[in-house]
Amino acid sequence: MSQQPEMIASSTPANPATDRRQSDGDAPASAPEPSRIDSHPQRIPSWLIRAELFLRVLVRLYIGLAICYAPWSSLFWDQNPLFLQFPTLGIYAANGAVRGIISGLGLLNLWIAFQDAVRSRGK
Repeated sequence: MSQQPEMIASSTPANPATDRRQSDGDAPASAPEPSRIDSHPQRIPSWLIRAELFLRVLVRLYIGLAICYAPWSSLFWDQNPLFLQFPTLGIYAANGAVRGIISGLGLLNLWIAFQDAVRSRGK
C-alpha cells in the first residue's frame, strides 16, 4: 500500500513564489513591457517566401503525379510486395474503384498545387 499515491492534498503550494507574493500583500505582477526587439517584428525576405512557395508547389506536383500514376502502373501496383504479402489487401487494391479513389487524391493534390501557384501570382 505504500506504493499508492497520496489521496490527501499537500499543504505546500504549487508555486512558492506566488505564495510569498500574496502573503506579503503585493499585487500580482503585471505583464512585462515588450522589449525594443519585440516591438518591431522581423520581416521575412521576399526571396525566401518565393523559394518556399516554389518548393511547396514543386513537391505537391511531384506527389500528385506520383499518386495519379501509381495505381495504374503494373510494376508498382500489381507486383507490390505489400500486396503480395497480404493477399486480401491485394484484392482490394486491384479493384478499379480503389485505384480511381487514389488517383483522385493525386488529382486533388495537383489542383492544390495549381491553386497555390495561381493565388501567389496575384500578390
